[in-house]
Amino acid sequence: MQGAGEVRALAVDEVPWSDVEQVFGTRGDASRCWCQWFKMPASGWDAATSDTCRNDFRRQVDTLRPSPGVIAYLGDEPVGWCAVEPRTGYPRLLQSTVVKSSPEREDDSTVWAVTCFVVRVGFRKRGIGGELLARAVEHARDNGARLVEGYPVDTAARTAASSAELYHGTLSLFEKAGFTITSRPTKTRAVVTLAL
Repeated sequence: MQGAGEVRALAVDEVPWSDVEQVFGTRGDASRCWCQWFKMPASGWDAATSDTCRNDFRRQVDTLRPSPGVIAYLGDEPVGWCAVEPRTGYPRLLQSTVVKSSPEREDDSTVWAVTCFVVRVGFRKRGIGGELLARAVEHARDNGARLVEGYPVDTAARTAASSAELYHGTLSLFEKAGFTITSRPTKTRAVVTLAL
């Protein structure tokens, strides 16, 4: 069995599309959303199918520079995903109550957002989330970010959160990576930042 020390992550535009498909899978929230929830207006989301979302995501991977996130590998196996890009690329995110509590200007493209984590079943609790977050921060820094923001779940306050509810990441994961709490819009959610 491979250990967490062998985890690495690469920008999504640097990996084969088949590896991306393997991470997002064919069941569950990731296979439905393809990280489009925060990019579409509510009416667009309501009309979207999983194929629509997958095709939109594929187009973004092929055309957006910098790319919209990173894929993790354990050895040669694709095992995880983290979405990170300028916060201005997420119109629906900017309308959320959690993000509205951020002190950063809404139109500041130097503020990047970590919005989503996916770790495949069978590969969880091996340090993959930490490596994804570290590489997401590096990806943001390499592409001109001034600040990286996250919106994690505080599992100390929400002890019964399911893995599906933790797609934002956990507060402890972000704090371990050096992020600090900027605001607490709800009892169970925080806005965290890391200045670059």
